[in-house]
Amino acid sequence: MVLFIKNMVCLRCRMVVKSELEKLGLYCISVEPGQVEVLGPLSDKQLQNFKIALLSAGLDLIEDRKDILIERIKTIILNMIDNLDHPLKINFSLYLSEILNHDYTYLANVFSAVQGITIEHFIIANKIRRVKELICDQQLNLTEISWKLNYSSVAHLSTQFKKVTGTTPSHFKHIECAGTLLPAMCEL
Repeated sequence: MVLFIKNMVCLRCRMVVKSELEKLGLYCISVEPGQVEVLGPLSDKQLQNFKIALLSAGLDLIEDRKDILIERIKTIILNMIDNLDHPLKINFSLYLSEILNHDYTYLANVFSAVQGITIEHFIIANKIRRVKELICDQQLNLTEISWKLNYSSVAHLSTQFKKVTGTTPSHFKHIECAGTLLPAMCEL
């Protein structure tokens, strides 16, 4: 049985989900961002206890088909952005359509209707979130960051960064990432 879980994108969240299922006596076949596969069905009591455990960890079980689709779209985008070391060989809309086996127009319409923003704006916001993380990490320069996140140029990255944040990447680096950076400062 596959369960879909909202906000389960980091390793810590996956460990919490696996641990909670094991406490209920269930075996996890796989734990992936946004979803977990367990051996066999859950009883109503197990499902209720699992939902309570998820909520206490800041997670939520998703049961509506459209909500599941939205969460899968978000998970794919976040994985792509956070793990992108090489540019995609195909257009992202085709990539998303192939993985989810739906027409991109349908995916875009459902996403926009439920989230209130377009897939493109979600991607841009999260690419800028990742740019901030990489700037604060200080291991890559702006040229390397623009290449890593598949920007056509540093100028394109800088323009998009300023449009979203209101400041330039350089200013952000000197003001927000200097010395005693709090982790929240690198979030959108």
